[in-house]
Amino acid sequence: MDTMLEGWTEFNLAIAGAGAALAGLIIVAMSVNIREILQTATIPARAAAFIGALLLGVTASCLALIPRQPLWALGVEILVGTVVAAWLEFAAARTIVREDRANGSPLLKNAAGIAPLVAFAAGSVLLIIGEADGYYGVAIGSILAILSAVLLSWIALVEILR
Repeated sequence: MDTMLEGWTEFNLAIAGAGAALAGLIIVAMSVNIREILQTATIPARAAAFIGALLLGVTASCLALIPRQPLWALGVEILVGTVVAAWLEFAAARTIVREDRANGSPLLKNAAGIAPLVAFAAGSVLLIIGEADGYYGVAIGSILAILSAVLLSWIALVEILR
């Protein structure tokens, strides 16, 4: 795998560092409005799902830095992480669907959490079958997870106070 994912080293280092820092900042920042957050049904569930996807990106980037790891093994590892993150997202989606629909479309609210997982899943399956280009899917998932986490930050810090 050293040569197959060789060009991804700097990307993986950047995603691992940025994702880990962002996850920590989100957790600390959420503590500012923790009472308001815990009074809602959806924000804690969404936070768990978004942070799960964000940490999946961090983990995938760290795993991709392991030398001489076969592509299929990396794909399996990322797919297992995707299943765990999908479980968190499913719980959040179920909570969002049960929420009062007057606050917006449940489909739109769930899209930000589902999109990264679709990319992670597609990329990991391609890696399992030996396609190094599957890592583009993992990269897209990582970037989407960061964007989703920023959205969560806005919801937890600003929208909750409206």
